[in-house]
Amino acid sequence: MLNNNYSFPIRVYYQDTDAGGVVYHSTHLNFMERARYEWLRELGFDVNSLIQIHKMLFMVRSLEIEYFKPAVLDDLLHVTVQVSEVGRSRITICQEILRGHVKLVNATVHVVCVGADSLKPVRVPMPLLQKIGESS
Repeated sequence: MLNNNYSFPIRVYYQDTDAGGVVYHSTHLNFMERARYEWLRELGFDVNSLIQIHKMLFMVRSLEIEYFKPAVLDDLLHVTVQVSEVGRSRITICQEILRGHVKLVNATVHVVCVGADSLKPVRVPMPLLQKIGESS
């Protein structure tokens, strides 16, 4: 696993929960997506620049997720992003959702780099690969 770790804080709001104040299972995916977006931004690559300059975007190919404990209304969570593997056109990202030091959710997300016009796999842009390597 590459030694790069990004953490993004997220507060649980009422809209994220069910009537009992527990975060919906699918909302965790939104939290992880938001953390990946901000991780790219931290590396200097916002989604618009990836599309306009590099003519590509990332699509989730598959993911594995495990839920250990519930998040509830008003929790302050930290969603981590850690690259574990980089291929020609794919990146495997390990993510956790934590409340303090308690792991609530663990996921492995496989994203593929696709052409913005064709939506077919293309190489991960070299500048992004370099930034991922620098953050290791």
